[in-house]
Amino acid sequence: MRRFALCCAVTLLAACKPAPVPAPVAHIAPAAAVLDVSELSATDAQKKMWAGELSSHQLVQAYLDRISRLDKSGPDLNAIIELNPDALKEADALDAERKSGHVRGSLHGIPVLLKDNIDAVGMANSAGSLALADNRPQHDAFLVARLREAGAVILGKTNLSEWANFRSTRSISGWSSRGGQTHNPYVLDRNPCGSSAGTGTAIAASLASIGVGTETDGSIICPSSVAGLVGLKPTVGLISRNGIIPISVSQDTAGPMGRNVADVAMLLNALAGIDEGDPAGHAAAGNIPDDYAAFLKPDALKGKRFGVMRQTMGFHPDVDAIIEKSIAALKAAGAEVVDVKIDTYGKWDAPELEVLLYEFKDGLNAYLKAAGASTSSLEALIAWDKAHADKTMPLFGQEIFEQAQGKGALTDAAYIKARDDARRLAGKEGLLTTLDKNNLDAVIAPSMSPAWPTDPVLGDHFVGAGYGIAAVAGTPSITVPAGNVQGLPVGMVFMGRPWSEPELLGFAYAFEQATRARKAPEFKPTLAP
Repeated sequence: MRRFALCCAVTLLAACKPAPVPAPVAHIAPAAAVLDVSELSATDAQKKMWAGELSSHQLVQAYLDRISRLDKSGPDLNAIIELNPDALKEADALDAERKSGHVRGSLHGIPVLLKDNIDAVGMANSAGSLALADNRPQHDAFLVARLREAGAVILGKTNLSEWANFRSTRSISGWSSRGGQTHNPYVLDRNPCGSSAGTGTAIAASLASIGVGTETDGSIICPSSVAGLVGLKPTVGLISRNGIIPISVSQDTAGPMGRNVADVAMLLNALAGIDEGDPAGHAAAGNIPDDYAAFLKPDALKGKRFGVMRQTMGFHPDVDAIIEKSIAALKAAGAEVVDVKIDTYGKWDAPELEVLLYEFKDGLNAYLKAAGASTSSLEALIAWDKAHADKTMPLFGQEIFEQAQGKGALTDAAYIKARDDARRLAGKEGLLTTLDKNNLDAVIAPSMSPAWPTDPVLGDHFVGAGYGIAAVAGTPSITVPAGNVQGLPVGMVFMGRPWSEPELLGFAYAFEQATRARKAPEFKPTLAP
């Protein structure tokens, strides 16, 4: 089954609690003529701004220049679907605030990229579809309002798998009718995975240091894994879905993506917040720490117990070897590792698809109506695609759209049974039972196979993944670079109990520091036979 995805609709503003900050400097020294932002972390960029060595304007301009050089020419990554025309203006305003002695927190002046299914004033929100190319939100998504309040500069929007890979069973990850095909920065003819393909490629290629993806089932974990990134899919409800084009109210969530765990924790501080307007938002109350970075300790693995989900292995010998090496690293760091078996493994697939079909129709219709979109329903989108098939469906169709349109209301008995079965089989009787029965702190698995060649004829070629159980259960997971196969990154995923993001970030950080597995992309055209 195809898995990748998104989130919900409406907007509210919440104050973002600032991280503790040192006293601001009064003067910003001029930077060198050319600012090299390749592999520059958000945390290091912020340190440079505190020291007066860098301004937000200089940082934004450096990323705009790099986007022009790498995304729109050179290797032609095609990760950015639209730039914020006011990015430099926003940076200037934040620089003025800093100069006056007001600094909002650790994100102050840091550019952030958003997946193109998140409402942000000044740019279209299209889910990659030409049908929504004129959908220009009048309000920011709840999470975007939090980012702005925290001092982030919205740099632009990233390309994605059209409709988050929920249009056709033969879709191509990273392709959209509005944005075209995004390429993997490690090997350009390889796939970036999806649906947060553009965010994955852009952050890996240092078109920004941090970005926001969304996931229903794999859309943060998969592109992060194949792009050598850290990607966190949080507990459903930790980050508001309001103002995000939806697939599933049961599973959708946004999440941070970055090149290291510290940057991901920094971004999560701004993203996490209680939104009572989100059906799952109230549950976040009491589950958000003051600072996720406080949990990033090199000895976080010591004395912890992890279960290896070997049912997700055996698909590729080199991936298995990377996981075995990772297990050895965990043990060397003082952790205990045991094999576990999920008795309900894979049994959630059929009910999950049923749930997504029902919830997609219901949620998308609500979003389109609230947005005042010219195509105001799923039925209208299906007709629009047919009328513009030469542009919207040159490679694959919309059979998933058509299946969803055939579903009824969320009061249908078939929907309610599928919803309860999927969450039970993946959650209560799956991941949660396994964690409790084996006294585990987290379950680990390979995040994804190495990136496959992009294939416009046959579509995607998945060769095994370990993230699905947490996605369906609505529980958190985090992928960390673990190694590479012929230069293609492979990640390992940690999956835990609801609201265990602080612990998972700690595990990921300690693993990252112990292994240092990530390598920067080299933009190779292809792999030699």
